[in-house]
Amino acid sequence: MAVDYLVIVVYLAGMLAMGWWGMRRAKSKSEFLVAGRRLGPAMYSGTMAAIVLGGASTIGGVGLGYQYGLSGAWMVFTIGLGLLALSVFFSARIARLKVYTVSEMLDLRYGGRAGVISGVVMWAYTLMLAVTSTIAYATIFDVLFDINRTLAIILGGSIVVAYSTLGGMWSITLTDMVQFVVKTIGVLLLLLPIAVVKAGGFGEMKAQLPTEYFDPLGIGGETIFTYVLIYTFGMLIGQDIWQRVFTARSDRTARWGGTVAGTYCLAYALAGAVIGTAAKVLYPELASPDDAFATIVKDELPMGVRGLVLAAALAAVMSTSSGALIACATVANNDIWARLRGIVRPEGEQHDEVKGNRAFILLMGLAVIATAIALNDVVQALTVAYNLLVGGLLVPILGGLLWKRGTAQGALAAVAAGGLAVVGLMAGYGILANEPVYYGLLSSLAAYVVVSLATRPTDAAVLAAWRERLAGRAPAPESVSEQVSAAQ
Repeated sequence: MAVDYLVIVVYLAGMLAMGWWGMRRAKSKSEFLVAGRRLGPAMYSGTMAAIVLGGASTIGGVGLGYQYGLSGAWMVFTIGLGLLALSVFFSARIARLKVYTVSEMLDLRYGGRAGVISGVVMWAYTLMLAVTSTIAYATIFDVLFDINRTLAIILGGSIVVAYSTLGGMWSITLTDMVQFVVKTIGVLLLLLPIAVVKAGGFGEMKAQLPTEYFDPLGIGGETIFTYVLIYTFGMLIGQDIWQRVFTARSDRTARWGGTVAGTYCLAYALAGAVIGTAAKVLYPELASPDDAFATIVKDELPMGVRGLVLAAALAAVMSTSSGALIACATVANNDIWARLRGIVRPEGEQHDEVKGNRAFILLMGLAVIATAIALNDVVQALTVAYNLLVGGLLVPILGGLLWKRGTAQGALAAVAAGGLAVVGLMAGYGILANEPVYYGLLSSLAAYVVVSLATRPTDAAVLAAWRERLAGRAPAPESVSEQVSAAQ
């Protein structure tokens, strides 16, 4: 394992070095939070694919393949579909807004009164998303170094917090590009063919496993529908995803770069399911499907290659973790603390925004590590995150983009009704039940439509300014406080 350890140590050292390099470039708020809005197609595609394909997509995707066969690809497949839909239909308009958070978009669309509550919901989502990725370090470092869970979380989480705090989005972008390359080589080019060959090829896999393992819909229609509802729609509205869209240097980059990344996700989904299916042939009695990835890597891959594939898994976790962390810190600082600061700080007082955002990444990073140590169940944490996101924010966000009659009151009612319904129903039905997101989404839609129609239409001047921003013809304000002041 000495060679494998060397590969991992070099990889981790490289991540920290890129964090230091990114710190030298991140001199402004725009550079720190959205990489100066100047990523080209290649870098944009790689970083977008890296953030959406995390530990759940890699370790979890292989686990679903182990449990259900080829239909286990549906979870990651729906993530790819969501990214494709975002890129084709919405990314150009989102990029032209020149904002930093989803809540700032809501402020612009509804007149500066919808962002506070939505910021709290989005913060909870990004926090839990970062926690789920951080928990996954325990699995990987246990395989690598045989260390206990808490130490593994602290080690992996500290590296991500370090390079994210140093250079912000520039550091994360550079590390994500490396992680994208490592994942592509490790999972698609090495682990996939080796796993299939070790299992005896597709013919032997079909002979050894039940026919439902090769049924595209074997996982069940209701499960697929729930995946679409949670992950496909979740891709359309998550702060972690939008913040990457904000980094694109042009509409074309956002549209076509995202389309390439979404297509890559579809291939990655199928690869994970095939690897899991091969693992079922090789290890039919594993205690947990999520052990399939680590087991096949540890037992079937040669020295050196094993280290690279484990680095690929580590890369998958780190890319999602760092993206969720900077999203969580951006929302906490710009959507929540900025408003409180506007109340408690004398107007006109200067402050270092890069330093402030860096401090929030460090603070949120410590909170994420502490929460990850306290929690055990990744699936439950991820389900809570996406239920809150989709149930509370899908309707007011897409409604704002597609329906001009939607109002600030309707948006607030939708966030409150959907969020409360999701939380209440998760308490009643259970966190992993499908009903909370179904009924939460319906409650949010009903509240949005009814309250919007019952209240005064959004001011014409606000809508005019919104259309100018969507068309890319208006200057972007530098902070939430400026936007709120302009709207009042």
